[in-house]
Amino acid sequence: MTTISLPTPRVGGAAAAIEATRKIYATVRDVIPEVQWATFAEDVVAINELKRAKNAVVLAHNYQTPEIFHGVADIVGDSLLLAQRAQDTDADVILLAGVPFMAETAKLLNPTKTVLVPDLEAGCSLADGITAEDVLALRAEHPGVPVVTYVNSSAAVKAVSDICCTSGNVERIVRHLGVDKVILIPDEYLARNVAAATGIEVVTHPTRCEVHERFDTAQVDQLRAENPGLTVIAHPECSPAVVEAADIAGSTAQMIDYVTTHRPPQVALITECSMADNIRAANPDLRYIQPCNICPHMRRSTLAKIRAALETGGPEIVLDPSTAADARHAIERMLELS
Repeated sequence: MTTISLPTPRVGGAAAAIEATRKIYATVRDVIPEVQWATFAEDVVAINELKRAKNAVVLAHNYQTPEIFHGVADIVGDSLLLAQRAQDTDADVILLAGVPFMAETAKLLNPTKTVLVPDLEAGCSLADGITAEDVLALRAEHPGVPVVTYVNSSAAVKAVSDICCTSGNVERIVRHLGVDKVILIPDEYLARNVAAATGIEVVTHPTRCEVHERFDTAQVDQLRAENPGLTVIAHPECSPAVVEAADIAGSTAQMIDYVTTHRPPQVALITECSMADNIRAANPDLRYIQPCNICPHMRRSTLAKIRAALETGGPEIVLDPSTAADARHAIERMLELS
């Protein structure tokens, strides 16, 4: 007779993790049901233990889901804040909970650190919609015109640009250049909105955010009709018509700042769903109308993948040194002006 040895059951594993994360859960209970949190708790405990053991820090974009954003992230924010704060950390390992272009930016600013990303295959319609060759073609067509590149782009594209920008600082940077015409890539809608706001001629590329381009003015009109007194806040990656129909347009950081400062009684956030969830978790007393769209690429980051990345040390971001040097220059110019 063969005897099979079974692994020793963990005593109170799930129950202990739920108890250990009770304070964390209190911050997200309005957006995550308790039964769902029970499936997250063990990973949350494990990730926080791994961070201490490996001197690691988790940076999470505002579009990350609440269990990541509130459960395991040490630094949260939009692309600009994450880029700035990445330089301040003394951690040996940076895990960027987001998409690879964001992790590339963290690596550009921290070349000696190990930078991990939960899923190397996560994409972005903006970053994937333009190449370095496209930028060089625009330069040839418009000689002498400076190239301002949105951070939602690859390191290779940043490397052939003059300066980077985010949705939060793009108007400031474009104005600072002191020119009548810029090449602003890759987001066509962001570029058109900047042109309308600044009066500066903008050359762009026909690429749009697949999340924000799906919003239209009919949705905004319907929201207002159904919710009198509603405050509508739109991301500038939305179409110019949607931005015009909104009360306020701003980056994810600017959205958070407006809601927490002005506290509108009811608000609609025209952006990605997790962004709205994270603001609602932090300000549960306000009434939120959520006509949101999901970013499928951001949803590829999960607690399980974050845990696996910290346990295995991969996927790791590795950049060509020459490309990284040129791309770093464009990022650093942006930070100098921010």
